[in-house]
Amino acid sequence: MHQRRERWASLGTTDTSAPRPGGKSKPYHKKQKHELGRPVANTKIGPHHIHTIQVWGGNKKYRALRLDVGNFSWGSECCTHKTRIIDVVYNASDNELVCTKTLVKNCISHYALPLGCRKGKIQKYDERKKNSKISSLLEEQFQQGKLLADGYVLEGKELEFYLREIKARKGK
Repeated sequence: MHQRRERWASLGTTDTSAPRPGGKSKPYHKKQKHELGRPVANTKIGPHHIHTIQVWGGNKKYRALRLDVGNFSWGSECCTHKTRIIDVVYNASDNELVCTKTLVKNCISHYALPLGCRKGKIQKYDERKKNSKISSLLEEQFQQGKLLADGYVLEGKELEFYLREIKARKGK
């Protein structure tokens, strides 16, 4: 007696490569949770809202849906601070991401001065301030209480370039 095999193919998007040529191959296992084709996070500026996601190997990833703080480093001063993100100012790939204030990799954002740090760190930074030289453009931003950053504080020619780009986009 011949038993009929059921073909199972559940619907839903998966993170697989492009379809291969030739005949349709039979599935050798059901779709796994970690193989899901997930939507883009489109992280916005707002109160802290993060989802945990189960990934390959039972590990976890964290998808930020809204963020209001970030960790920014200042290269010339050799320091890093957790600070408040104020605004997305420039994005090379798409101007719509600036309008919707979407935080993505390589977007230029405004951030406020540090939230606060320990007394020992403050003394260490005060000693560094004695020998440091800050450009006039960066000093202007400090007086406003806002700095342009891309995971790190923009300085020198890079800062000049992005200020020109932002001014040109505002002029349109």
